[in-house]
Amino acid sequence: MPSFLQNGVVAKIEKKITEAFKVFDHEGNETVDVREIGSIVRSLGCFPTEAELHELLAKVEEEEPTGYVHLEKFLPVMIKVLLDRSYRPIPEDVLLHAFEALDENKSGYITKEDLVKHMTEEGEPFTEEEMEKMLSSALNPETNAVHYRDYISMMIVDETDDLPQ
Repeated sequence: MPSFLQNGVVAKIEKKITEAFKVFDHEGNETVDVREIGSIVRSLGCFPTEAELHELLAKVEEEEPTGYVHLEKFLPVMIKVLLDRSYRPIPEDVLLHAFEALDENKSGYITKEDLVKHMTEEGEPFTEEEMEKMLSSALNPETNAVHYRDYISMMIVDETDDLPQ
């Protein structure tokens, strides 16, 4: 990509990151609470694991952690993340396969109890807050189950309006 095009892409990305950061900059002083970084990163279409998020935080936090992250430290790290297309969402077919593996009866749904058990006791466990958030959008209140094909189609991120190719 010619450098003048690269500069335009970087400027667009920088603007996008700065706007997302400012949503969480409640004091208006170009800092955010370190606990907000995950939300900012996800709002930019990146979905790191908790371990990857901790690695990212190590790059953007001050030498002496203050509990806050400054925009000037966050910006270059996040520009690289977006340019490298790091932390992409999991593809639809992989999500479907994962839900099907949990659906022992091949019924097309997973009960709330089974889902909570799997998501809080295995792999990288969900916190109670993450579980509540997931259930609020995934659970069918009439059946008290997650009809995972419907849920997956709701979750899929449309990357067409993401970054320039």
